[in-house]
Amino acid sequence: MDHLNLRDLSAFLAVARTRNFRRAAVELQVSVSGLSQRLRDLEARLGVRLLHRTTRSVSLTEAGEMLRTKVSPAMGDVHAALQQVRGFSAVPSGRLRINAPAPAVDLVLAPMVTPFLQRYPDIQLEIIAETSLVDIVAEGFDAGIRYGEHLAQDMIAISLGLPERYVVVASPQYVAQHGHPVVPQDLLQHCCIRTRFASGALLDWEFEKDGREVRVAPEPALIASYSRLGIEAALGGLGFFMTFEGYVREAVASGKLVSVLEDWLPPFPGPFLYYPSRRQPPPALATFVGFVGEWRRRR
Repeated sequence: MDHLNLRDLSAFLAVARTRNFRRAAVELQVSVSGLSQRLRDLEARLGVRLLHRTTRSVSLTEAGEMLRTKVSPAMGDVHAALQQVRGFSAVPSGRLRINAPAPAVDLVLAPMVTPFLQRYPDIQLEIIAETSLVDIVAEGFDAGIRYGEHLAQDMIAISLGLPERYVVVASPQYVAQHGHPVVPQDLLQHCCIRTRFASGALLDWEFEKDGREVRVAPEPALIASYSRLGIEAALGGLGFFMTFEGYVREAVASGKLVSVLEDWLPPFPGPFLYYPSRRQPPPALATFVGFVGEWRRRR
């Protein structure tokens, strides 16, 4: 137990987070065999098994889950303290890990990534696109990006940009052949393309007008978890697709797609960058927060 160190715990947390020795080894830049041996040595020193190993999977034992739950926040504090110490350097540096849903990555983060890293080349930015909600502290992220309804109350949240909105689009050929819906319920008579989340839930289509809310769930001809597939199907004339306006703005402007039910789809607040409020943000995150403020003012 006297020889237990932060490297041992970091190795355990990487395996616990990825549930895969190979991915954890790549993340830690060590060999798979070396990582596996380090975990066996850790279990031997603790006198308890932390991981269930098979040829195809890795899972946590009860003891392993307890250790992950207790150690992960503490390791976050340690890494934050080390990054704050590095922050005394004149040049911002360190790793910054952000978890965000794909639309926020595509439409909000992507345009600012290159300018940010060109200004701060000593910061290593890692962005994980993930639709499902995660505990950013337990999963080793410095910050997350979510829309307002999914923000925890104990987080600091900063708006990343302008309001956004959904649109329902189809090709001009489809609309000419099958008609233009007047109210949301008309979509139930049309061929539609719907989105399934990673959780398995199908995204219902929500509309609002004059204080009245309507939710419809049309029978899908195509179910897609990838927005580009839905857009391509709509462009090809399959039917109507609901997506973020930013994905199809140019196609609508050029006449390749037709947007319908515009008066039923009001804007809503854009995504927020959020991070734990219980400590000062590490230097790389504080630098990104400052950059976001400048980016918003310029835009």
